Amino acid sequence: MASNNVLSFSDQNFDAEVLKSDTPVLVDFTATWCGPCKMLSPIVEKLADELAGKVKVGKLDIDNAPEITAKYGVRGVPTVMVFKGGQKVAQHVGLTTREALLKLVQG
Repeated sequence: MASNNVLSFSDQNFDAEVLKSDTPVLVDFTATWCGPCKMLSPIVEKLADELAGKVKVGKLDIDNAPEITAKYGVRGVPTVMVFKGGQKVAQHVGLTTREALLKLVQG
């Protein structure tokens, strides 16, 4: 079951939802055809529930958001980025663990 705390980001709402957010934002750059992305998904959803109210967590489908994908140079998925105050402060490419994602956010 998908988490209600996972937002959906796009080229259209990225500035408002991510760059102008008052709280840190974890963005999972993903794709429907990506196997490791499907494996990472439940980890991201669990984190979204655990960090609800403290950190915004969302997914961005690279096939539906070419502008943002290009702007941040995403070449492989899954790529997870953390934004604080409108700036990218951390990034991880590839499948990872809940603990590693938590460190990225808290870093």
